[in-house]
Amino acid sequence: MDSPERTEDLAQLLARLKDTYGVNESEIARRIGVAPATVNAWVHRRRGAGGRGVKRESLQALAVAFPKFTAAEIFLAAGRESPGPLSPDSEARILELYRGMTEDQRRLIEAQMRAVADLNRTGQ
Repeated sequence: MDSPERTEDLAQLLARLKDTYGVNESEIARRIGVAPATVNAWVHRRRGAGGRGVKRESLQALAVAFPKFTAAEIFLAAGRESPGPLSPDSEARILELYRGMTEDQRRLIEAQMRAVADLNRTGQ
């Protein structure tokens, strides 16, 4: 499956966000629950360059706090795949598979899922 082409990085998206909402970096930070220095580092590409290393929760918080920018748009600018919705049918299939596993298999799968979730959270 082809992923959409990234046309702007996170710093560029944040510049547009600031213009669109008339906010500064401190206000962005306050609304998403991070330190102003964190947003400043993103804007100046000192940390999380291009979005890598920016926590998934921070990207999601941007979409909630500034709804004119979608989660998909924000994650794309950050060079990250946005988490997709889990349909009830998908959840039921996963649960059925899980129920058919031994306790050892469940522990292994849970460890793998935690590792993937941690990777998604940090983007590293």
